[in-house]
Amino acid sequence: MAIENNQVVGIEYELKEAGGSEVLDSNIGQAPLEFITGKSHIIPGLESQLIMLSKGDKSDVMVPAADAYGEHNPEAIDDVPREQFAGLDLKEGLPLFGQGENGETIQVVVKAFNDETVTIDYNHPLAGKDLMFSVTVLDIREATADEVLSGQVGGAQEHGGGSCGTEGGGSCGCN
Repeated sequence: MAIENNQVVGIEYELKEAGGSEVLDSNIGQAPLEFITGKSHIIPGLESQLIMLSKGDKSDVMVPAADAYGEHNPEAIDDVPREQFAGLDLKEGLPLFGQGENGETIQVVVKAFNDETVTIDYNHPLAGKDLMFSVTVLDIREATADEVLSGQVGGAQEHGGGSCGTEGGGSCGCN
């Protein structure tokens, strides 16, 4: 069965930066990553390649930065008063989570700090990087009416495996 919109797809994946050998994220040996196609649950460059596969297929999928987390945006780096980080043991590279203007969870990374300011980077940690996914399509099924309506695998209840590419964070930093 070829993958179409409004289907629940379960995959096993391993993620590396294209040309690299370090595994950045993986769900091998864990619950499959399940998502509903056409709902922007995973990065667009991965989903566009997965729809060409069928259950049982294995593939290496190269996703350019523009189709993953976008290019690194130098304007997404900001200096914030140090007092906003009172009580935190700051370190360069430290990921921090906060709440965005619309209530969504956002991740920033501490780039530098001094006694007065903290330089934070709002770019996704994988922004500007071409990604290589090794994927296996474990399952494909039609989404139920409730799943299509709610946009969530399992309907209105949260359920399923990893979250590669979901909005607001999740595994493989994916989205």
